[in-house]
Amino acid sequence: MSENVTFHDLKGQSVFITGGGSGIGASLTEGFLQQGANVAFVQRSDATEFAEEMGKKYNNKPLFIKCDITDIPSLRYAMKEAAKAFGPITVLVNNAANDKRHALEGYTVEEWDMAMDVNLRPHYFTAQAAAEGMREAEGGSIINFSSISYMMGNAGYTSYVTSKAGITGLTRALARELGPNKIRVNALLPGWVLTERQLDKWATPEDLAAHLEKQCLKEHLAPDDIVDATLFLASKASRMMTGQAMVVDGGVVVTG
Repeated sequence: MSENVTFHDLKGQSVFITGGGSGIGASLTEGFLQQGANVAFVQRSDATEFAEEMGKKYNNKPLFIKCDITDIPSLRYAMKEAAKAFGPITVLVNNAANDKRHALEGYTVEEWDMAMDVNLRPHYFTAQAAAEGMREAEGGSIINFSSISYMMGNAGYTSYVTSKAGITGLTRALARELGPNKIRVNALLPGWVLTERQLDKWATPEDLAAHLEKQCLKEHLAPDDIVDATLFLASKASRMMTGQAMVVDGGVVVTG
């Protein structure tokens, strides 16, 4: 959720978020609900309890649809259900990803394809599915979550880094194609955000200290730090921004 900003134009907007029931995605769902938006989200795991909690808190229950985003027909169906519930999707947030670590040696074709199926392919097909409704609504905003990992050239999860670089390229191509229809497409590149998953799996004291040393701002990122930037890209406050890669990382990498 956001304690810093209010974007009045997001009230009543139809928002669709992938992976919107946990980690950064859960914070995004709450952030949009706080703005008065109508939110539908997909998640592979059960997020019924989270949706109920949000509904009670904001008197505006998000629509949770259980869905594996590697199953494109199911993902398309979920988006149709969201549009039935809240009207044409006008804000699409492609957030879901899997940053599983792996070595070069022994990594199989099937594992590589699955990484792309989770981390890159859905971004294209959700945009394809949302574009028609956004045209009817005379505009919309697509926000694709990339990562600074590819700008840093991080090792240890090559398929993830590759997919995140691809998302930035996809974003720029879609921005050019969809711009005449007043559909904006931007990439958001978080730094190392300390979700429960990160803390449980990879955030050793040594690695945390080393990463913080790279940041200009000496404070680790939390999921809520990504919310305000996402709301900005969704809002007409950024109406002339498209095809951009916006970094929120505490000052590790630089653009421009």
